[in-house]
Amino acid sequence: MDPSTLLLIVVIAGAAAAHGHPATDTPAPHFWEQALPGTTMPEAIADLVEKGIDHSPLVEHYFALPRISVCTLFSSACNPRTVAETGIFFHEAQLLPGSAMTLSFPAEIESAILPHDVAGKVPFGNLADVLAAFNIPAGSAEAAQVRDTLRRCQAPPVAGEVKACATSLEGTVRSAMGMLGTVNDERGVWAATSALPRGGLPRQPYVVRAVAPLDGDRYVSCHRVPFPYTVYQCHAAGNGYRAYVVSLSGLLGGPAASMLAFCHVDTSSWNPAHPAFEVLNTRPGGTPVCHFMPYGDLAFVKKAGRAY
Repeated sequence: MDPSTLLLIVVIAGAAAAHGHPATDTPAPHFWEQALPGTTMPEAIADLVEKGIDHSPLVEHYFALPRISVCTLFSSACNPRTVAETGIFFHEAQLLPGSAMTLSFPAEIESAILPHDVAGKVPFGNLADVLAAFNIPAGSAEAAQVRDTLRRCQAPPVAGEVKACATSLEGTVRSAMGMLGTVNDERGVWAATSALPRGGLPRQPYVVRAVAPLDGDRYVSCHRVPFPYTVYQCHAAGNGYRAYVVSLSGLLGGPAASMLAFCHVDTSSWNPAHPAFEVLNTRPGGTPVCHFMPYGDLAFVKKAGRAY
């Protein structure tokens, strides 16, 4: 599709929403309420949905800024030094009230979540089409990020993993539901995100104030990957998770946060060059690898016997 046609589609969708007419037959908030009864849409997700209605990514320049979320994927090959500075990876033994950990979560790119009907018309899959639609110069750092994301989405999962990429919130929820085996029965499924300031967490020591298990039996994690608009890569890996909600506060003052944390018990099939192994001085199949969920990432949780 011609980029000018795509721009017109997004402008019309935004104008319709601004005048009280939904951009789709089932707008994202309504879909969320139906698919996840009892789960309020997190503020971070609502903000990205609103941005997808009010601001077209087709007319906003895309910048190739780092995104820590991709470093938590099983196939990650992020720079260990860069990852270590954030503190996103840690040992499970550190999850004790009163313990301290140094964190530095930079502000992430707030890529818009496109309305479902618009996302279905925007190119995804072919690098040349994506670059043309978003006016991204070939050979640029931005083009390299788009290429890496397309390759990551098209690559086969690691052993024991189920994964999929989705270009809309509706597609993300449906992918997660499918991985949880609840496509036609959403009972007992809920969603959560980390609650931290939009601008991230400034580098300083943070004290663990409280730790609580995330109330679920099965989990799907959906991570935002670098792209001109929000694309989620969702994945699940059997029962090899332990999940927590961790309350943190800055030792030197400043913001507090309630972070989702996942501890992966079986890392034997991960990329041997995964940065977590160097940061935590472990290896594939060694001690569990834990990580926080960054801003805007989603966790879908299934709890047997829980219904709304």
